[in-house]
Amino acid sequence: MWSILACASRLTGITNAHFNNKGTMTMQHPSTASAETPRSGASHPGKWLDAYFNVSRRGSAVKTEILAGIATFLASMYIIVVNPAILSDAGIPFSAALSATVMISFMSSLAMGLYARNPILVAPGMGMNALFTYTLVMGAGLSWEVALGCVFWSGVLFAILAMFNVRQAIIEAIPESLRYAITCGIGLFITFIGLKNAGFIVGSEATLVSLGSLSPSLVTFFIGMMATVVLVIMRFNGALILGIALTTLLAAPMGRLWGEEVLVEWGGMMAWPDFSAVMQVDIWGALKVAYLPFIFVMLFTNFFDALSCFMALSESADLKDDQGNPRNLKRSMTVDAFASMIAAPLGTSAAQTFIESGAGVAQGGRTGLVAVVIALLFLPFLFLSPLLSLVPGIATAPALVLVGLFMLAPVGKIDWSRYDQAFPAFLAIILMPLTYSITLGIAFGFLSFVIIKACTGKLAEIKPAMWISAALSIVMLVTAH
Repeated sequence: MWSILACASRLTGITNAHFNNKGTMTMQHPSTASAETPRSGASHPGKWLDAYFNVSRRGSAVKTEILAGIATFLASMYIIVVNPAILSDAGIPFSAALSATVMISFMSSLAMGLYARNPILVAPGMGMNALFTYTLVMGAGLSWEVALGCVFWSGVLFAILAMFNVRQAIIEAIPESLRYAITCGIGLFITFIGLKNAGFIVGSEATLVSLGSLSPSLVTFFIGMMATVVLVIMRFNGALILGIALTTLLAAPMGRLWGEEVLVEWGGMMAWPDFSAVMQVDIWGALKVAYLPFIFVMLFTNFFDALSCFMALSESADLKDDQGNPRNLKRSMTVDAFASMIAAPLGTSAAQTFIESGAGVAQGGRTGLVAVVIALLFLPFLFLSPLLSLVPGIATAPALVLVGLFMLAPVGKIDWSRYDQAFPAFLAIILMPLTYSITLGIAFGFLSFVIIKACTGKLAEIKPAMWISAALSIVMLVTAH
């Protein structure tokens, strides 16, 4: 199942390329089932880092770990701009969402490095922010404060699951076809959002949707999108963030040299962080029966996303213990759960492991020092919100379109010849963009799976967790619609 969001070959073409070069990433290392105990007797800073993170024992070097951290940061720093752009549609001020994004990325990645000692970035995830904004807030009508409460409770449940180590039972309950489908559906949904934000797709009374009118803004977006694709194909480190920067530069003359609308306005370079969204979470307001399906969907998505990323990265770089499981998995999942819980009080959607961590792993990163470097690189952007607010919606839209492409990778892993598996998967994929709701796509995917299996005499294939999922789906459909 780890392939579901190993699918995760989703968020960067660079990562995909590195995953295919397994020969360069596999290495001998001492196996250990838990976090290693630092060696004593180190006084020089470099030796202390080596001792604490067991860098040498992992076949790496401090310099290599630092360079690997930079590589991962470049591959993933687009989230600093893209996450606030999506959350601002839910009503969270852009600068507040940006500060929250940086804070949670810094804190959770630091925890991943120091506690779990794995070379993995944790930051607000694509898909989770779309679920938060377009399903909970814009779709179901929750206030963003209550939606943050749902994020918090999903994090609490995630922490319980991580604490009691029940991942295997949950993994086996959800069929692989639906796991793949959910990833693909979220990818299509995010692409649709990118095209809509760019004005490439617009509403139409006659045909529901249509191509937007040719305008300087639309042409700029298209050029930026094609440039970003070329950068990804050429395997540039940080291709998505380079595409965002290029599209912003192309948009700067609009309203000045051509076009009527000014999209890029200078507001300064630095400012104090905006903490206006901190502690605005409505924890108790989210505890309503009608909101339970939303909490469950967030939990489901985040839990499998984390587990899938850990499995994919451990396979690609041999980051395993002596049982063949991902190294320090329980600690890593605990950090991920911790990140989900504290994301809501900080004012952002749930944080999760990033598959872009593969960029650093491919550079030779093997220890938690990589994650510490990533955390420190995020921190300066806490003070650069005016500079980053220059980025218009059409500049982040190409990144969203490409994210959709990356997330569509698992579609070929679905067995389309088995209709009892294929139809629920197809329904989940197609309904997410068409209903503008991730939750509805998942709900109908679960419901159709249970109904089909029950009606074809295959009750044994329906695990208890799927019955519970179907029941929660019905509750959500009845109460929210």
